Amino acid sequence: MPFQAIHTEHAPAAIGPYSQAIKCGKTLYLSGQLPINPQTQKPSNTSVDEQIHQVFANLRAVAEASGSDLAHVAKLNIYLTDLADAPKVNQIMAEYFSTPYPARAAVGIASLPQNFCIEAEAVVVMD
Repeated sequence: MPFQAIHTEHAPAAIGPYSQAIKCGKTLYLSGQLPINPQTQKPSNTSVDEQIHQVFANLRAVAEASGSDLAHVAKLNIYLTDLADAPKVNQIMAEYFSTPYPARAAVGIASLPQNFCIEAEAVVVMD
């Protein structure tokens, strides 16, 4: 089954040897998104809330570039440098996702690039 790279200018460009997403059959694997504004390629790190919103907006942009959307996310992995931010993630996540919510993991990690507090990746099952 061939792989198809997905790219959009509405999400930050990859900063290494990877794709924003890879489509394989009806499955789309979204790379981890950091809170970087795609228009400026600059960090969106003025507040935890803004970082969380930017990460979900970036995931949405990549999913939409593939012809899908966040409603088709089956699995979401969230990486937080402070698990005390998990309630904020839950609150903001509810603005981007609806029931049935995707399966999810929230993992506490030591650090992220540029002192970001969040990164998220997803698996989308397309129609």
